[in-house]
Amino acid sequence: MGLNGCCSCVKYLMVLINILFWIIGLTLVVTAVWMLTDPTFILSMTQSYQHYQIALYVLLGIGILITLGAFFGCWGVCRESQCFLVSFFCVILVVMVAQIAAGAWAFHNQDKLDDIVRAAVKSTVQQEYGQSTMSSQTVTFDALQKNLQCCGADGPGDWATSRFNNVDRTNIVEIAVSSMNVFYNIPESCCKENLKDNECELSRRLKFGGPLNQAIYQTGCVDKMIEFVTENWVPIFAVTVSVILLELLSLTFALSLCCAVRNKHYKA
Repeated sequence: MGLNGCCSCVKYLMVLINILFWIIGLTLVVTAVWMLTDPTFILSMTQSYQHYQIALYVLLGIGILITLGAFFGCWGVCRESQCFLVSFFCVILVVMVAQIAAGAWAFHNQDKLDDIVRAAVKSTVQQEYGQSTMSSQTVTFDALQKNLQCCGADGPGDWATSRFNNVDRTNIVEIAVSSMNVFYNIPESCCKENLKDNECELSRRLKFGGPLNQAIYQTGCVDKMIEFVTENWVPIFAVTVSVILLELLSLTFALSLCCAVRNKHYKA
């Protein structure tokens, strides 16, 4: 004889919640695999390659855990199995604790994260952009500059000392000595949209230490990325809190059903 009354309603709610968990888990898995296999993903600009890979594997692990937990939850509800309900409880609890810990660490180290992102983007501009061995980084950074309407890490002036300009400039010492006579190029992706013919090409050549052309983006990409997060922190925070509350609700339901199943077995 199955559970009835209030427990029956809880069972249906648990199934719905686990369907949502399945969607969330599979979305995380697909996203992580996509980012791991697509070298031009924009977020790869925000940190070193090693840190980026580690973060993606953690994301993939969380997605797998949530998907596995959803399976345990659905099977435990359908079969009224204490074992699977307890397994679901443990998996979701681990995921929830990990999310809270990651959020607390990120909040406590937000200044350090800003420095890490700034250093990584700066390194891309100075060392990697335009190099034949870093073609994927070049494509990614072009997409970043176009989408965020920015130029360089802190601004267009970053390109003056970039390896991207090796063919157009002398060494750094000579630039410091005769900066009034040195010009440098910036990528085409720094140009604003809907420019007239050849206007972008003419605007891309800048004088070291001189005024910036209004046809190019003036703001650095790091500031634009921080601005994007700042402007959208409310929906990001709301989604994060909603997921945690959903997990907390599912833990409560799982515990209630587990107790109900045990009591039913005792009565039987």
